[in-house]
Amino acid sequence: MKILERIKKRLTLFSHSGSTYHCPFCGYNSKDLEVVGHNLPVLIEKHVIGGGRRAAGCYKCNSRDRERLLYAFIIKELNLPKEITVLHIAPEPKLSKILLDHNLKEYICGDLFTESYHYPEHVKNINVLDIPYENEYFDMVICNHVLEHIPDDTKAMKEISRVLKRGGQAILQVPISKNSIQTHEDFTISDPQKRKELFGQFDHVRIYGQDYVTRLENVGFVVERVNISNKYKKFGVNPEEDIFFCKKENLN
Repeated sequence: MKILERIKKRLTLFSHSGSTYHCPFCGYNSKDLEVVGHNLPVLIEKHVIGGGRRAAGCYKCNSRDRERLLYAFIIKELNLPKEITVLHIAPEPKLSKILLDHNLKEYICGDLFTESYHYPEHVKNINVLDIPYENEYFDMVICNHVLEHIPDDTKAMKEISRVLKRGGQAILQVPISKNSIQTHEDFTISDPQKRKELFGQFDHVRIYGQDYVTRLENVGFVVERVNISNKYKKFGVNPEEDIFFCKKENLN
């Protein structure tokens, strides 16, 4: 069976090879991207960016558009200095490996469900609502598509801000509705199927609207909304996905 799977994989890579896209994680060059995600009515109705059915997957390593976007921004655009401390919540495996190899001063990875997701040993059990580090410890926090799972997202935002140094930066990505001003949430709904129908995934508790920036600003972040998709079309990133680049003000 494994031999047949390997043959099938090779045929897939051969048939989709090309020069339109380049995966920065595995180096595969393709003429198109694999279609991934779910075509749920709510995601179509609310035009949710960062979710839904879309051409976004690498045929070779299965990386997704939103992970490649973070790679482009963090590795290519920010050109991270090595003498910084970084907290990476729910770390994406491919991006995390690159950051580990970057030899940062300190690179902490954490998630609440480390056993369930079979993370490697370096990923600690960390609750974003109660991060076990002192005030102003980290230079940067990466939190990609996590806040939509958390009922008290304001508390999570405040906790991220607490552990950030003055002048520190956070990348806080979420699936966001392009055509809704207000965030849609209802904490009385706990049924997984109902959540899937209303929020696009069984374990999501909201679909963020364009007021997401205001939510971040209300906890004290200065938010820069950045779109680098034109510069990294070859990575197959979503042209509509902005990066929510947040800064903790240096009041000194």
